[in-house]
Amino acid sequence: MMKEYIEEAEKALLHTYNRYQVVFDKGEGVYLYDLDGKKYLDFVSGIAVFALGYGNQKYNDALKGQIDKLIHTSNYYYNVPAIEAAKKLLKASGMDRVFFTNSGAEAVEGAIKTARKYAYLKDGHTDHEIIAMEHSFHGRTMGALSVTGNPKYREAFEPMIGNIRFAALNDIESVKAQITGKTCAILMETVQGEGGIIRAEETFLKEVRALCDEHDLLLILDEIQCGMGRTGTMFAWQRYGVKPDVMTVAKAVGCGVPVGAFLMTEKVGANSLAAGDHGTTYGGNPLAGKAIETVLEIFEEEKIVANAEKVGAYLTKRLDELVSEYSCVLERRGIGLMQGLVFDRPVAGIIESAIAEGLVLINAGAQIIRFLPPLIITEEHVDDMITILKKCLENA
Repeated sequence: MMKEYIEEAEKALLHTYNRYQVVFDKGEGVYLYDLDGKKYLDFVSGIAVFALGYGNQKYNDALKGQIDKLIHTSNYYYNVPAIEAAKKLLKASGMDRVFFTNSGAEAVEGAIKTARKYAYLKDGHTDHEIIAMEHSFHGRTMGALSVTGNPKYREAFEPMIGNIRFAALNDIESVKAQITGKTCAILMETVQGEGGIIRAEETFLKEVRALCDEHDLLLILDEIQCGMGRTGTMFAWQRYGVKPDVMTVAKAVGCGVPVGAFLMTEKVGANSLAAGDHGTTYGGNPLAGKAIETVLEIFEEEKIVANAEKVGAYLTKRLDELVSEYSCVLERRGIGLMQGLVFDRPVAGIIESAIAEGLVLINAGAQIIRFLPPLIITEEHVDDMITILKKCLENA
């Protein structure tokens, strides 16, 4: 049955993904099941989306109830779920204003517009520049692609939006060298995901924050993948106390419903986007609002972030053991439940072997396996993953 569906998909879907040869049918807890009923331990969670795992009853019931009540009205009107979602998200982040989007890429687009409008209101010029980081990934839309620091994603779609400069993550002199009189913002992932699971160092973040304060630039932190508890704090920057002026979120903020947001301080909110500057048809609709509201309630009730911190430490320990045990594993990177193993070879074959053995993994570049499990996993699930991965490594 799976083979037939895969053949149909190859005929009907635009070939922009090289998909693994499996058709998932349902999920339960931290496990996925394919159409043939085979069970898989999920260490991808929809690319850091399904933080609560599959089948959380409170989450499912809340969405079902909202579907029966009201799904969409547009942003010309207020709706209670979006208001409640905003209150909870602002409380969790310590930010002051929020704009709900449909995706992470759209959140990045909004952050770029916010920075440019903020600068425009200061001096009336329209030639402002944004400094982004090399090896970063911020999305596939033209604006988000423009600040993505990997030429292979951009080159076929040039020209980009322009006035973007790139600096090296964790190299403050590199950042300083890119600052001009036109600079309006510095944008980075607090932990780079697609770029190889590379953390912004605490000292570097604090130095960038100081640069932004000195030059009245906006610090924009992209927490789309690393936020929502994945690193052991609700947002990765909270571990270092380096608060951004603008932050982007998505993925786990909706745990499966396509939602995102960009948030900002009151200073930025009062001096940037105004009525008519930005909009969205679907963003912040009642269904999306109910998803965000419920996710944040469950995070608090079930102590999801604390579990990510605890089990993340155990995952770190077990992955470090693999580095010591296998010569093909060069290093471990990451924090909490956002981890990567760097290999001395391409990892596609290892990931395919893992899927055959009932373990779902994903890469971050050709030679890095990325680990992004649901935040509800236990140490026993980590042990099960390690057992399967070791089998794949021994047969590689």
